[in-house]
Amino acid sequence: MRLLEKFFAKPATARVAPFLVFLALTCCQGKFGAASAYWFYFGKTLAGAWLIWEMRPVVSEMRWAFSWEAVVVGAGIFAIWVGLDPFYPKFFSGGATGNPNDCFGKNSPLAWFFIAIHILGMTLVVPPLEEVFYRSFLYRYIAKQDFLSVPLNQFLPFPFFATIAVFGFSHDEWLAGILCGAAFQWLVLRKNRLGDAMTAHAITNFLLGVWIVWRGAWHFW
Repeated sequence: MRLLEKFFAKPATARVAPFLVFLALTCCQGKFGAASAYWFYFGKTLAGAWLIWEMRPVVSEMRWAFSWEAVVVGAGIFAIWVGLDPFYPKFFSGGATGNPNDCFGKNSPLAWFFIAIHILGMTLVVPPLEEVFYRSFLYRYIAKQDFLSVPLNQFLPFPFFATIAVFGFSHDEWLAGILCGAAFQWLVLRKNRLGDAMTAHAITNFLLGVWIVWRGAWHFW
């Protein structure tokens, strides 16, 4: 028996609560000393993975899917995210975590551990949680309170633009976030499933994680 079976009995709760838990833990990063940014990221990654496991039987649309469109969108959004970065103002300067080498010592085991955790978390945990919340729940809930009755492939102008605005402005890189949200929503509309957007999201985040470490672009974290 799943521990959260009764808690996730309501469709909205199953799609919203895990995202809110993940968001609450994100807000705690760095609030209890510099190292807490990394330990809370580790904690929210574990919590997120567990919540995804608990959600899986209830949220039927949360299934990974692979397509050439997902690959193109994922790689394209990564290029946009990095390419646009110098050309518009951000909400904040610097990322939520930053460079773990500064906190734990250059090339120390702990620094590399948290780098690996961050890339794993942003690649495998963030996409399902965010896509379920934004594309499965929010887009359809804006359209109709009985959101499950709204098909995933139904284009609705106000929910479309409202959802990508909320998604975009939840990121420091708001302009890239808006374009990202539009591209992922387009994938869901085109494929009538969530899995391609999850895959594209994972590709974007993985490439961004590699770029951050390779180029020292820690402000993205």
